[in-house]
Amino acid sequence: MHTKDMLAQALRDVGLDEMAGKAATGYYHDFLSPLATPEMQLCNDLLFEVHFHPESEYTEARTVLRQRVINGDFDASMEESDDWAKSDEGQAAFRQLTSKR
Repeated sequence: MHTKDMLAQALRDVGLDEMAGKAATGYYHDFLSPLATPEMQLCNDLLFEVHFHPESEYTEARTVLRQRVINGDFDASMEESDDWAKSDEGQAAFRQLTSKR
């Protein structure tokens, strides 16, 4: 299972369906996201939910999920990393990093 899908399921499990929908598209994924720091955004979004909805039955589970994100439980897999490295975007990034200016 792709890590974006594992994250989406984990978000659904704690009642965050809108965030789960974003996760399913790759919004919070290391290589698929349009964001520069998707993990930081995910942590901030989870913290927002915990802070502004403390009455939720999922507050503790959301806090645990945030810590799992920090621990790297949903980081891209080696296979996902390799796929990105082989992609046009990955190859362009490598060329940019190794070009002499």
